[in-house]
Amino acid sequence: MPTISKDLVNHIRISDEEAGQRLDNFLIKTLKGVPKSHIHRIIRAGEVRLNKKRCKPTDRIVSGDILRIPPVRIAEKQRPSEKQQSIPARVFDIVYEDDALLVINKPSGVAVHGGSGVSFGVIEQLRRARPEARYLELVHRLDKDTSGLLMVAKKRSALVKLHEAIRNDHPKKVYLALGVGEIKDNIRHIKLPLFKYTGAQGEKMVRVSDEGQTAHTIFKVLKRFSGGVLYQIGLSHLTLVEATLKTGRTHQIRVHMQSQHCPIAGDERYGDYQANKRLQKLGLKRMFLHASELHLQHPLTGEPLHLKADLPQELESLIVMLSHQQ
Repeated sequence: MPTISKDLVNHIRISDEEAGQRLDNFLIKTLKGVPKSHIHRIIRAGEVRLNKKRCKPTDRIVSGDILRIPPVRIAEKQRPSEKQQSIPARVFDIVYEDDALLVINKPSGVAVHGGSGVSFGVIEQLRRARPEARYLELVHRLDKDTSGLLMVAKKRSALVKLHEAIRNDHPKKVYLALGVGEIKDNIRHIKLPLFKYTGAQGEKMVRVSDEGQTAHTIFKVLKRFSGGVLYQIGLSHLTLVEATLKTGRTHQIRVHMQSQHCPIAGDERYGDYQANKRLQKLGLKRMFLHASELHLQHPLTGEPLHLKADLPQELESLIVMLSHQQ
């Protein structure tokens, strides 16, 4: 990010990494603390010039462009709060890394970013651990209690390409989930639209509704469990499935499994409260949902990548125990 003087006219040459953005979005990021309305005002007034010419907020900046920015008073940087100071640098398990892309194995219980009552998440911890990194941005999200593969772009060009791929239903994302109940078909396509709304406590919720967006998940049954230790804790069936996303809606797998009367084990939001309490006796302290595979083309080289993250030990141990108790 270029250094901006608030007292002098600035002339900035746009780099390859900055190219492709809308002018107003670039200025909003660059002039931190300046209201969006003021940025639009100085563009309309002709005080911002692109290659010495008047410009519009919607103009796209190109590598090598010279951007004139007038003296603008930027809000003074506030002293970091105690919360900001306490963001720990954290090293996550790296599954893949090069100069454009970082893929980590996110643990359960860690949000991907701060907000909604969480002061920091994976991306803030990564930035603290890598102060030399010029660019680190989340490509997509995982729920806080979901573990597994999470992509982080190290170049804006990689982020743009990956977002384009996601809009075209790539990359292929595969999850492992344990359902409380039984799915009789070995393979089941669920195509039910999902609608987002706000719950009674202000939380983000999703339900099946014709008002919602189209959503498609393919479930493949890997193992079925019944009897034995399950009978002892008052449960009849558990089903281990591989879930492949054909669309990427909020809480998609969780709500689609709930719709099949087979909610995810340990899911506090859409799951079976009594079943979750009983499964705690078997050591399940979290939601059993893990992002296990990514199939994609490298955003810059086009090289095919097939990335895997094994089940965390606590989930693998439960499956082993259930298998032996059949």
